[in-house]
Amino acid sequence: MYAVVDIETTGGHASANGITEIAIYLYDGKSVTQHYQTLVNPGIPIPYYITTLTGISNEMVADAPPFEAVAPLINDLLKDRIFVAHNVNFDYSFVKHQLASAGFELRSKKLCTVRLGRKIFPGLPSYSLGNLCRHLGIPIRDRHRAGGDAEATAQLFGLLLANDTAKVIATALKGGSKEQFLPPNLPPEQVKLLPSGSGVYYFHDQKDKVVYVGKAKNLSHRVNSHFTGNSTSRQRQNFLRTIHRISYQETATELMAAILESIEIKRLWPAFNYSQKRIEYKYGFYLFEDQSGYLRLAIEKKRKYSSPVHSFQLLIQGQQLLRSMIRQFELCPKLCFLQKGNGTCSGITAEICKGACEQKELPELYNDRVKAAITFLQEQQPSVTIIDKGRNVGEKSCILMEKGRFYGMGYIPVTVDTTQDEVLKSYLTEYAENETIISLLRPYANNSRQLSGV
Repeated sequence: MYAVVDIETTGGHASANGITEIAIYLYDGKSVTQHYQTLVNPGIPIPYYITTLTGISNEMVADAPPFEAVAPLINDLLKDRIFVAHNVNFDYSFVKHQLASAGFELRSKKLCTVRLGRKIFPGLPSYSLGNLCRHLGIPIRDRHRAGGDAEATAQLFGLLLANDTAKVIATALKGGSKEQFLPPNLPPEQVKLLPSGSGVYYFHDQKDKVVYVGKAKNLSHRVNSHFTGNSTSRQRQNFLRTIHRISYQETATELMAAILESIEIKRLWPAFNYSQKRIEYKYGFYLFEDQSGYLRLAIEKKRKYSSPVHSFQLLIQGQQLLRSMIRQFELCPKLCFLQKGNGTCSGITAEICKGACEQKELPELYNDRVKAAITFLQEQQPSVTIIDKGRNVGEKSCILMEKGRFYGMGYIPVTVDTTQDEVLKSYLTEYAENETIISLLRPYANNSRQLSGV
């Protein structure tokens, strides 16, 4: 009925590593009825640190059969039996991958003795095979060898069966049970309690550090989708082993979830998020007053915690825009750093300059035109207030973008006047903007000042 399996491998993920040893103990619920063990030639070198851990060297497997030679026998032993292992998804992913390469399809129900141990023997400090066996008085011969670990796992499984007064194992084997696919360290109760609304979810590691942030239209469905399938990639296997806890924040809308996800990725920099963890080489117009009292506009890379008067994606975009402002508002190219070197404005642009670079024009007069240019620039930027449904009937959600800049978002009582930005701001949480958020909001920035999905 049960096949208790343990393997030794050349590395931590099935897609680029091989099995060096496999042991299978057939167990009928009371005793071991048959067992099989063999070294396997993985077809690739065994790393030194693996040899140090397991004692299995390249010389030992040189004359061992390749997996495809023993695959028919292994398939017969596992067929129509429940696959049992300590951290079952690891062993199962390797065996399934290797059997598939040999032309066999493994489709077995799974039981994880780590997960079962947490439920049947709760409260222990550790559920590693070594610590769990020590606590339960199970001897392990040949630790980190497939035969010794499989034999110990079979004895452990016998104790789990004998002490399963709450029928945990029967529940785990039911169709649709989350025990079949959840990571070994993640309590299923946390997954079952996830709501069906939109929001942001967080995967935590053993030290409770956030290692992944995601957004969802349906939190329950999206989180569960991470654990379906049997991908053999190193990234996925490392990811699943790392997850110990899930937390989440509900949002009223999917758009708010997408914005919050981007904010949290930038704030937490989780190890398994990749797509938004890039340095944003964004530029901006920065305004400062020089020693002579003239306001100067400079194009610089956007600095953290800085507040440019206007931001743009590419340097050439800023240069083109600045030249347009110089012509329209008769600004000094020299004071805008479009002409370098000593001296005053020269060439065609000299006709635009009114002498500020020579201090022939009073700072007050020049600065008024700089301020007018900035005001004009900002007024051209889109502003939008997105009012939508709230998390409950007593509130509405609000996202505010002012003059091309993301201000923040939050929830307001349904009785509050949403036409006044200053009133709205008292209910909103301010957030730092980034390129992803601006790109999410840009489609809403049309001629309508206020949008509503309510």
